Amino acid sequence: MAQIIDGKAISQAVKDEIKARTAELSAKGISACLAVILVGEDPASQVYVKNKKKACEYCGIKSLSYELPADTTEEKLLELIEELNAREDVNGILVQLPLPAGIDEDRVLDAISPDKDVDGFHPVNVGKLSIGKKGFVSCTPAGVIQLLKRSGIEISGKECVVVGRSNIVGKPMSMLLLKENGTVTVCHSRTKNLKEVTKRADILVVAIGKPKFIDASYVREGAVVIDVGIHRQEDGKLCGDVDYASVEPIASAITPVPGGVGPMTIAMLMYNLLASVDA
Repeated sequence: MAQIIDGKAISQAVKDEIKARTAELSAKGISACLAVILVGEDPASQVYVKNKKKACEYCGIKSLSYELPADTTEEKLLELIEELNAREDVNGILVQLPLPAGIDEDRVLDAISPDKDVDGFHPVNVGKLSIGKKGFVSCTPAGVIQLLKRSGIEISGKECVVVGRSNIVGKPMSMLLLKENGTVTVCHSRTKNLKEVTKRADILVVAIGKPKFIDASYVREGAVVIDVGIHRQEDGKLCGDVDYASVEPIASAITPVPGGVGPMTIAMLMYNLLASVDA
């Protein structure tokens, strides 16, 4: 019977720690503030932004909301970011993705000051992660590390396989596992004999964006399986990149979808924001 890694409980513990630390800082006159920019009316993005504001409120972090119409120009958006970069009372800036067509996401994300890039997407912060320097780390991979550590799962010396090489999850995930002294292999769409590679894993992290792609035939018995994917099925239920029903019986530990990795992303955003003031 696999250990079910409870992302809801662990994210709540992280947020409670942040809330306590925020209260301590507030008593010293130090406060944290997150500026959230949403362009357009994408329903999923509106839900994410709402959840981020809710988490800020819970943790005692001030949030500023900028909800811009879908026809906002790239120049106008860059002007707002520049203004927020200059504000001393704003510690973190988050631009909700995806952006409407016609706006260059890379240009927008690169315009955010690396010191306020609490999403950990800026090339400066990615570079710091790659050479082991302190900086903001992409929230989802950082959350996976917390899930493993707080579930008592040893990373050091373990064979770790990451399926997916995206800039937001796959690449930073591999670097974080390496930092924790894991032996890391990154797989992707061009990997040959994928099953042979994934079956070597003590810790298998899956972030490929294909529903239920990884079934029991890809997993070694006793492996720890972390499912980063999230998809809505035709019946309205959510599932991940891992076929949970077939993998859970042979894994030693596994994250469910929903309730696994998902809640950790916002918790680690709060963690990054606190780190921006709690030097």
